[in-house]
Amino acid sequence: MITNLRLLNFKSHKDTVLSLGNLTVLSGQNGVGKSSIIQSMLLLRQTNQKNRLDSILDLNSPLCFIGKSNDAIYRFPNEEFENLIGIVLADEKLEYSWIFEIPRYQNKAYLKRKNDVIDSDGYENISLFNNNFQYLSALRGIEYITDDYAVEFQKQISVNEGKGELVAQFLFEYGKKLKVIESLRHPLEKDDFLLSQVSAWEREISNNINVVAIPFGDSYDIKYSFDTVQSEEMFGSVDELSKKNVGFGLSYVLPIIVAILSAEKDSLLLIENPEAHIHPYGISKLSELICIAAQAGIQIIVETHSDHIINGILVQSKKFETSKGEKGINKENLKIYYFERDEIEHKTNAIPINVLDGGRTENRVIGFFDQIGKDLRELI
Repeated sequence: MITNLRLLNFKSHKDTVLSLGNLTVLSGQNGVGKSSIIQSMLLLRQTNQKNRLDSILDLNSPLCFIGKSNDAIYRFPNEEFENLIGIVLADEKLEYSWIFEIPRYQNKAYLKRKNDVIDSDGYENISLFNNNFQYLSALRGIEYITDDYAVEFQKQISVNEGKGELVAQFLFEYGKKLKVIESLRHPLEKDDFLLSQVSAWEREISNNINVVAIPFGDSYDIKYSFDTVQSEEMFGSVDELSKKNVGFGLSYVLPIIVAILSAEKDSLLLIENPEAHIHPYGISKLSELICIAAQAGIQIIVETHSDHIINGILVQSKKFETSKGEKGINKENLKIYYFERDEIEHKTNAIPINVLDGGRTENRVIGFFDQIGKDLRELI
């Protein structure tokens, strides 16, 4: 599990240090550096997949696209770090560092490695670099493709900018083969396998829904059906419907649910805007699943603009206390940050929001999900 991340001179991050937990939440206004945290990790992974990390940092394709070196560098660095970008990760045992340089008067789609490869020795053991990893971006949609190697050998739900484009093939391949770890199983579903558990958690988003993964020509597709009660003695179901005809929320949340339920302990999940297109009740239940998974040892980093996500997580923190650890998430496993921009140096400031007993928070700065209160006071 990654315990710390440091970014040096990357985009708006002059020198940002984050302590990471089982669940780490990144929040703040638009354009303040939240996505850059996730992008820094994606750059390392995509470069490593091309076997280039010993010599360069590849700024583009397939997980994220930064552009060229001038797009990646912080504009006002300290003189000693000029033209350098640093990414440092640490786990419970070691620290791994990558320092890259931008040659003067050049603007390339890569950065040249400057520090010795021994400074990152052993990094391959981090989940960021192996198959126990999933990335799902805000771009995830409803167009599915096939990639046999990525699904069958790398067990990935997405390889193209976190779009979740492989989720149909993934569910077809593993839906009736992969058992969900016990703590993540929905209490109302007796079938332990992935497809049934995915349907059970999707029913928290839309009542009585069933997820169906099917072959579709040379690819795969997702269909949805709904259980109905025709009378006290008779049950039926609505014919399978296209994903485009049941509401975007179901398709947007599907890759997240699949990623969580298929994860093993010590996996790493990077998820952007999990709340997209979902009703507040569904967001609350998704927050519950995220917290249960994090408590079970699956590391999750979430970027969000939703107070429902934040409140849902705080509720799960309180439930951990009241249930004596049988539900929810231990506040010690939770890190929440509010990002804001220093307008003088145009750099990111990451402010930790401490979680206290009872799901209360300490150090709630101005702008940290306070708009509802402001609006209510105006209405009153």
